[in-house]
This record gives sequence, structure tokens and C-alpha cells, in this order.
Amino acid sequence: MPRFKLILEYDGSKFKGWQFQKDLPTVMGKLMDACKDVFSAETFELYGSGRTDTGVHALYQVAHLDIKTQIPPQIIKIKLNDVLPAAISILQVEKVHPNFHARHDAVARSYVYHISKRRTAFGKDNVWWIKDNLDVKAMADVTPLFLGLKDFRSFGIKDKENDSTLVELISIKIFEIDDSILIHIVGSHFLWRMVRRVVGVLVEVGRGRMTDKDIQGFFWEKSETPSQFTAPPSGLYLERVYYKGEQIEEEPKWLMNIH
Repeated sequence: MPRFKLILEYDGSKFKGWQFQKDLPTVMGKLMDACKDVFSAETFELYGSGRTDTGVHALYQVAHLDIKTQIPPQIIKIKLNDVLPAAISILQVEKVHPNFHARHDAVARSYVYHISKRRTAFGKDNVWWIKDNLDVKAMADVTPLFLGLKDFRSFGIKDKENDSTLVELISIKIFEIDDSILIHIVGSHFLWRMVRRVVGVLVEVGRGRMTDKDIQGFFWEKSETPSQFTAPPSGLYLERVYYKGEQIEEEPKWLMNIH
């Protein structure tokens, strides 16, 4: 059966996350409905590169689709977009080797978190508006403490697909552009809610309520403190999923696109 790689973006504020849930609007559920419509088929397999929570967005989610069809990839893209809701858009469809797996073959992932320094009429579901003046330099100064292969048990939650809390963070960079603060994080993979808790702790540093010693302590022993500062899902975007041979961007050129 042919296998297709799908790259898509979506506004997560419209959905209860990526993963299919019966009787709830999810990105995967809407995509499955679109496949049934376009291919007039009930038999197919769809896998995502990973789950995103309720309210979390994606600029570059990857999925693979196994379906028996003779429709060319470019036409599949057009037909799926014709029936998908406006909050989901297929960016690319290509036929791939049957052994390609959207989740298992991923070697790294990146997220960007968008903080707004001002009230915005258009971004309530797409940013985190913080009224406090944040010390962005102080936030940037502590980012090296998160880098490398470390135990993020204080920042994330294990699930059935991830028994270990060891994660390698490759890069954390903070960009301040006018009224926006953009936190770009690249890692081997991420635990459930890990990115939002890392962001929440960085914000507390920016507020002057946490120090480098606090962060070091979260790695020395398990702490529930980061969970108390979990950033809201509205500002979080799955930015990219990387596969073997693809160059990882630590300073993406497109950051202005969501500003």
C-alpha cells in the first residue's frame, strides 16, 4: 500500500489536541474525516510525528498516510485542503518509502513560544500576554543550564510512549522583536508539557522570582515547582520535525512570520 508524507499547519485553539478522540474535535480526527471524504475509503492508517495538547498550534506537523490510491500527491493536497476546516492546512504531500515513519524516524523537534508584551486584539488564542516587564537578558543567561542530555523529570510527565525522562536539548534561543518575545527550543524529543514548563520557569527568571540556583535544583532532584508555572498552550507552536539528513536550524529565518 502506498505511503504518503504529509506536512501540515494548524490553529490549535480550534481543537482538543492532535490525537483522535471520539466525539471531540481534534486535528487527527478532522484529517481522518477528510481522508474518508477524498478517498471514499474507510481503510487507511494515519500516524502523526507526535501529539500536541489542546490549544497548541503547529507550523510544521508531519504525518504519514497509508492508503490505496492512484491520485498524485499534489492533487491529494488540493483535495484534502478543499474539505478540511480553515484552521488546518496541508502544506505538502509526497510519496515516501513504505518504511518511513513520521514518529519513529524523527531525530529532533523544535518549538517556538510566543509571548506578547502588550494586550493584543487578535492574538488571545495565539500568544501569552504577560503584563510584567520581563528581563529578557536574565532569561537568556540561564538557558545554558537546560542544554545537553539531562533528566527533565521536574519539567515533564512520562507517558506510555516515553518511559524515560532523559531528554537532550540542543538549543534554546530567545528573540525580542518589538512587542514580542519568541523562545525557540530544539530537542531530541519532548516530554508531555515539558516545553511549557521550561518557558514558565524562564518567565519566572525574567520576573526576578527565580535564579540559576533554582533551576539547578530542579535537575538535582524532582520538584513540583515547575508545574506551578506551566505556560498556557496558546503561545506554543510545534515549529519543525527533523529527519535524518536535514539540517537543524537554531536561528530560524521565519520567526517574523508569526510576529
